[in-house]
Amino acid sequence: MFKKIIILAALALVPCFLFAAQFTEIEDLDGHDIGVQTAVLYEELIQDRVPHSTFQYYTMPNDMILALQSGKVDAYLIEQVSYGVQKKNHPDLAVLEEPAGYINATCIIGENERQGRLLAELNQFIADSRENGMLDELYDYWIADFDPVNDTCDVGGFTGENGTIAVAVEGGYEPFSFISNGHISGFDVDFICRFARAYGYTPEFYEVPFEAIAPGVESGKYDIGMNIVVSEERNETGTLSDVYYTTPIMLVVQGEAEGGLSFFEQLAESFNKTFIRENRWVLFLQGAGVTLMITVTSILAGTVLGFVVYLICRRFGRAANSVTNFFLWLIHGMPTVLLLMILYYIVFGSSSLSGTWVSVVGFSLMFACSMIDMLRVGCNAIGRGQLEASTAMGYSDNQSFFRIILPQAAQHFLPIYRNEVVTLIKETSVVGYIAVLDLTKISDLVRSRTYEAFFPLIVTAVMYFILTAVLTRIVTAIEHAIDPKRRKTDKILRGVKQEE
Repeated sequence: MFKKIIILAALALVPCFLFAAQFTEIEDLDGHDIGVQTAVLYEELIQDRVPHSTFQYYTMPNDMILALQSGKVDAYLIEQVSYGVQKKNHPDLAVLEEPAGYINATCIIGENERQGRLLAELNQFIADSRENGMLDELYDYWIADFDPVNDTCDVGGFTGENGTIAVAVEGGYEPFSFISNGHISGFDVDFICRFARAYGYTPEFYEVPFEAIAPGVESGKYDIGMNIVVSEERNETGTLSDVYYTTPIMLVVQGEAEGGLSFFEQLAESFNKTFIRENRWVLFLQGAGVTLMITVTSILAGTVLGFVVYLICRRFGRAANSVTNFFLWLIHGMPTVLLLMILYYIVFGSSSLSGTWVSVVGFSLMFACSMIDMLRVGCNAIGRGQLEASTAMGYSDNQSFFRIILPQAAQHFLPIYRNEVVTLIKETSVVGYIAVLDLTKISDLVRSRTYEAFFPLIVTAVMYFILTAVLTRIVTAIEHAIDPKRRKTDKILRGVKQEE
């Protein structure tokens, strides 16, 4: 039996070391799973050569490394320049000799009054930079000789006489855009900073998922989006600049594992890269602060808004309830991410409202809808006879509601309220789609730098557990404080005229 277990374990490890030898040509991957980043369109380069393959899409490039190592995909597509960075951190990676193809990267220009001017200036800057060698200089610094620890980007020296430009970058894709020492850096960032200094702008960078860059720019939320792969469809729908870099696309496969650090040494190194290096623990605290602010503000605003709307519905009857029911149906039936993106890119698309406050608006609306439903359930659970009895005793309608009905109803809906608080905390994890650096987004950005998953994900989960426990404890304390059984009679009857 022991011998069989050893043989099975050995066989289980064989694929991890033989894939590189098994796949030598692109056609060898036909029928296998291939990873690709969402919205980059690299799969179009090889679809006709691997017609039976399945493409799996990932939000972050470095997530494809984990998918490859765990056997979820047999290969993945990535730019050659980014593979060079990944190879330094994961020596066990290998690539097929033949590139999948070549892509041209451009900037996409926002649909606003400055579109024509920015397009002309960017094209002129690209032409000048190609002629004077600046693009070659950027390539050598950020790509050929990239040092992820020491390479820095000058993000100052802007005159700003021509205003501010909002620039959308991915933020988690070395060497093009990434967080270094708490600041945005990389090839794309350096390129735009030099452009801004040359033409009198002050850039503001927004870290958003790659697939959200083009929609955000086309809606006018951002002036410029970086690293957009040229395609015929995008040429038809978007306003693209001239090409500012070209690179081959490689198919990465699992190579041979090399001997290295022991398990505990790897654990210590992972901890150091995740928290100690560049003081990244500060980023986690900042992300937790943003998550807590969005959550608490949304709970308070949503509670007040929902309570006020319920009182309006209670007083004005059928018409108010019909309008409210429509909005409840609309918001409850919409996925959280979709609601936030509609608010950010459409409703507040032309405003300067930040993603953080758009998130507060969105989650406040969601929580208000839940609050209205909770109040309805709780108050309907109280017999109408109590309202009639309190009125007969001299209570006004408001006094009856606030002193008799609501305290009892709260005992019915506060457990649901507590669950809604927990749900809201977890739902805030999607705000990274609208350029908010919350706890989850910070975890993604750190993972993109460290190429480690264990500590960023585990610590992020622990921090969410802590936030959930604290807020749940507060709600529980409030529930005990308003328990009708704990109230004194004189407090209930305060302000009520009693007959002699």
